[in-house]
Amino acid sequence: MRTYGKNQDGQWVEITNTSYVWLATLAQTLRLNQGESPFYANYGIPAHTSVMTQVAPNAAVNRTQQQYAPYFASLTVYKDPTQTDPTYIINAVFQNGTTLQTSVAT
Repeated sequence: MRTYGKNQDGQWVEITNTSYVWLATLAQTLRLNQGESPFYANYGIPAHTSVMTQVAPNAAVNRTQQQYAPYFASLTVYKDPTQTDPTYIINAVFQNGTTLQTSVAT
């Protein structure tokens, strides 16, 4: 799988570390609207529907977490309660034992 992400300079670079490929892909999936991916119709969050109904897309976030969980030793994704904008915190333990926590603003 080939995945790209932005570096600190804002330039797109290819991510080559397998563990970080899955983390970057998870972050990009959380930023997708449902049905936006040309390859995977079930990936993404129903953002438009959530805004219209004022109901958080918890089921979609849980489904996304379950889709990516097999690639990590441990993975949790949850909404950041301190942010008003939709922001998700990812706690990931990679297969090699590396632990990482990051937040993704959608």
